[in-house]
Amino acid sequence: MSNLLTGAVDFDLHPGGDETLTHQLYEQLRRAILAGSLPPGHRLPSSREFARRLKVSRNTVSFVIDQLAMEGYLIVTQGRRPVIAAVSKPRLVSRLVSGRQTSRRAAATVRISRWAQRVRKADWPFANEGQPRPFVPGLADARAFPHDLWARCLRRAARGAFAPGTTALNRTSLQAALLGHLVEHRGVRCEARQIIITPTAQASVELIARVLLDAGDIAWLESPGYGGARAALEAAGAVIRGIGLDRSGLSFRGRRDRPRLIFVTPSHQYPTGLLMPINRRKELLAFAGSTGAAIIEDDYDSEFHYDGRPVAALQGLDETGSVFYVGTFSKSMFADIRCGYAIVPSSLVDVFEKAQRHSGQIVPPPLQEALAEFMDDGLFAAHIRKMTRIYRERRDHLAQALRAAAGHALKIAPPAGGMQLLVQLGRRQNDVAVAARLAELGVTGRPLSRHFTGEITGQGLFLGFAAWTEPEIDAGADAIGRVMRKLPAYD
Repeated sequence: MSNLLTGAVDFDLHPGGDETLTHQLYEQLRRAILAGSLPPGHRLPSSREFARRLKVSRNTVSFVIDQLAMEGYLIVTQGRRPVIAAVSKPRLVSRLVSGRQTSRRAAATVRISRWAQRVRKADWPFANEGQPRPFVPGLADARAFPHDLWARCLRRAARGAFAPGTTALNRTSLQAALLGHLVEHRGVRCEARQIIITPTAQASVELIARVLLDAGDIAWLESPGYGGARAALEAAGAVIRGIGLDRSGLSFRGRRDRPRLIFVTPSHQYPTGLLMPINRRKELLAFAGSTGAAIIEDDYDSEFHYDGRPVAALQGLDETGSVFYVGTFSKSMFADIRCGYAIVPSSLVDVFEKAQRHSGQIVPPPLQEALAEFMDDGLFAAHIRKMTRIYRERRDHLAQALRAAAGHALKIAPPAGGMQLLVQLGRRQNDVAVAARLAELGVTGRPLSRHFTGEITGQGLFLGFAAWTEPEIDAGADAIGRVMRKLPAYD
């Protein structure tokens, strides 16, 4: 309908279309006001006359007028026709496209933080890689998980989700189940109430960093080490110092700087697989006790151990309350479980629960209850036993396949536990370039060089074996062999 109001506005309403007549009229009238086709001070027809001319119901017109008046586009006075309000127009900029002048909204000028700028440029945490493919590290085999049994636990938990007295952030049932597992298998020492349940292990690290760090505090990070920890500590404003490794892990003797926080993976160093022996652990605990430093112990995949007896957690040796223990279900069960946990000192439980609530680091109660049942029924332990056997076989098969396909160009040292292994490249090789060539063949190999903070002292590929069957491992190893045969031998 043309020339209805000012001679410059056309309304094009389509009864029975995808959008309601109310929505169509609202959008068209609002756009006309913003474009200036209906100038400030102009009076609209009465709702009755407006509806008659548009051939729609008066209720439709009245609703649209009331909505636009509430939003400030119209001025409505009882007994008088609506008036177009003075509305600032969106600032437009012009550009030439295909030889003609067009307009678009000005680009957003919101400034992001320095931390966000670093995250934008960083390679961590290797997100958005699409469909997982060999050899993505740290990925459990979801195909071997007992999904039917897990679904049963979820259904039962969902039915009881709204029972009285179920408002706690950290469910006592899961805290108790986790405590039993961690005391028996990891040698931790704590009370159930000290276990804080978070959406991921990364969320636990974030939460600990929020509570412990002020901007400018020094934080030590293993180098090479876990980039997710670096992102979390930097977000808290920490100054990151990469600390190199020797055969016993974190090599901090002789350093004069005094950190507020130290992040370590002592049971299975990420990504080298090194085990921190007892003497180095005691030295680290003594250092933390004498300087007041806190330690985050990330025990990310310690459930899987293949050679000898697993070493107890660093937290179990701590006598001063310096160690914050972090773990996750995403490695032991499957990646999308989205549940981690942290053990914090007893004196800090209250502040951590408050920080947890204020930062939104909350796991849905039904998921917590389902996990508690899964553990209490022995299903979790049975799954760990089964996958330990499978993953050991896959570790050995990958090492054998790599030796056959590319042993001349790689230094291969299968780890005693975990879900991935590190193969070292020679000094004349570039792991980023090798990884790029492998990606073209459909194989993922994480470059070791990108795990360093500061000086890069090694080249290698970080390869996960847990999620892949033997035929998939063979195909991936063959691709690695094809790439490596074109490179110099290991030196």
